[in-house]
Amino acid sequence: MSREFPIGLTPPDWLVRNLQSQPAPVNWAAVARAAVAMTLPLAIGLAVGEVEYGALASMGALSGVIGDTADAYRMRILNIAIPQLFGAVGVTVGSLVFGHGWLAVAVVTAVALVSGMISTIGAVASVSGLLLLLNSVVGAGLPMPGEWWLAPLLMTGGGLLVLVLALLAWPLRSGVPERSAVADTYRTVATLMSACGTEAYDQARHTVTQSLNQSYDLILARRTRHHGRSPELTRLLAQLNAITPVVEAAPAAHVTGEPLPPEVTEAVRHLAEAVETGYTGPIALNLPVPTSETTRAVDHALRHAAEVVRTPDVDPSGIDDRLGRPAALRIRAARATRNVALSAASWRYGLRLALCIGVAQVLVSIIPVPRSYWVALTITFVLKPDFGSVFSRALLRALGTVAGLVIAAAVLAEVPRGWWDVPVMLVLAPLIPALTPRGYGYQTAAITPVILLLSDVLNHQGTALLMPRLLDSLMGCGIALVAGYLLWPESWHTRVGDRLAKAVDDTATYVESAFGREPTDPPARARMRRGLYRDLSVIRTEFQRALTEPPPTGRRAAAWWPLVVAVERIVDATTAARVRTKHGAPLPSEAEVAQVVLQLRELAEGVREAETLYAVRTDLTGPSGSVLEPLRQEVAAARAIASPR
Repeated sequence: MSREFPIGLTPPDWLVRNLQSQPAPVNWAAVARAAVAMTLPLAIGLAVGEVEYGALASMGALSGVIGDTADAYRMRILNIAIPQLFGAVGVTVGSLVFGHGWLAVAVVTAVALVSGMISTIGAVASVSGLLLLLNSVVGAGLPMPGEWWLAPLLMTGGGLLVLVLALLAWPLRSGVPERSAVADTYRTVATLMSACGTEAYDQARHTVTQSLNQSYDLILARRTRHHGRSPELTRLLAQLNAITPVVEAAPAAHVTGEPLPPEVTEAVRHLAEAVETGYTGPIALNLPVPTSETTRAVDHALRHAAEVVRTPDVDPSGIDDRLGRPAALRIRAARATRNVALSAASWRYGLRLALCIGVAQVLVSIIPVPRSYWVALTITFVLKPDFGSVFSRALLRALGTVAGLVIAAAVLAEVPRGWWDVPVMLVLAPLIPALTPRGYGYQTAAITPVILLLSDVLNHQGTALLMPRLLDSLMGCGIALVAGYLLWPESWHTRVGDRLAKAVDDTATYVESAFGREPTDPPARARMRRGLYRDLSVIRTEFQRALTEPPPTGRRAAAWWPLVVAVERIVDATTAARVRTKHGAPLPSEAEVAQVVLQLRELAEGVREAETLYAVRTDLTGPSGSVLEPLRQEVAAARAIASPR
């Protein structure tokens, strides 16, 4: 018979959230690539009598496996190849200062500053900065075999082996990942339409936003390299744009409180199948006769999407990029460099990382710690705010290391070094891509025995590696928590409030553009709306991260949740009002629009200034039959949660 924990023994919510496994499907192709890419170099090294060289190449393959996360083949080149180049620079710089005492401390600290600053540019830059610092730390703390150029060559070769394996199917499956992404977006929209008028709507809309963001990023990132000349990409972008009016009609349907006919959901799923298969024949939609502005909007949007999906050739000049066309690569690189050099945020993060690495390097220089580079490696992994909460990562790093050491202890104690390392690596390497999506602690538990096995190939220390590695990891987590978290007050505060205030301000601008005296042109308004929903998706992610922080930060973040939902509903109500006016509802008066905009501006100011949330009375009136009535109700509800004193 099960027994409940006494109240005093119940684990706190923030700890439970940190330890929860994230549900994620296993990418079996990535699992297979990891097994081959990390085992093959080790086997070749054993075969030619240079096992140390094979271990270095396997270490390089490990970084490639960590970066092997993209579905699209062209994105895999960016995600794997570019970080490998930075990693080669890092290990070269580190190996050149190996054994040079305080010079090595200064150089690695300077690399940490640069690594931290470039990590703020974006996802690929973040991984590149990570490998730059990781490999420089390894090079400065571990003697490399052979000439100075051999280690970076072997490690880069191992990473590029992962890339080669990832690109093997490109000639046969070119464009398939992009097409699948757009089809998946259509399917999430089908789920959204079936959720209209139900409690499942909010989560379904959030899923649609994430899917749209992913698909647009994928298509636009590839299209900018083709300069719009690819008919396939042009057609996919047109299909992605065509589902946007359906998404915009969903809030209008949800506001009515009535579920849509099941034929609507089936129609969207039918379109998804046509997108995925590339079908260009006639598409029959069995839709009911529309009877209101809302049902007319849904009907019109679905028929327009069907027409776009079945069209084989799309004129590129008639396609509007709903998120804006990315600039040329050289322009974006120059812009990113300028932003990094002038951004206070990039300097703050770079200085935080440099301070922690500098403290670690000084500490291990004063205190004799065997293989002390592990301390700095731990800090590098933990102190990545763009990867999640620093506090959570430190906690999960410590727990994951303990779990990984248990596996490593069994391997190092029972498996003799030599050819037995090959089947062991064949078993351990696939665990990295399999467990990484489930959370950072699981990733650490999978990576730790692999790194220790490769370290033992290089150092031949056996189980003597275990306790120093645990001590090093705990030291690194402690330094990251003190010098990279507690000493920086910004770490203790959630950024949810500031981002919510900006979203409300942007919503006021959106209302003006949709109903003001000079309405914005449709493409610009569409980009504005997409930007709003993208920002709300980021806010949700930030909120989930903040909940994993210990009190009082996590508790303060939880208090913002009702307002997060309220702001999402305000944006939905604005979109719904615009859809209704487009399909026959009377436009609101200028005075009514001005009043709503004023209330939104005041709400944004209140959210920006509020330390805590408290209820206030609201007085927001207008014509009861106006299309803005649902929006006024949502603004009033939000102002009842937070308002300026």
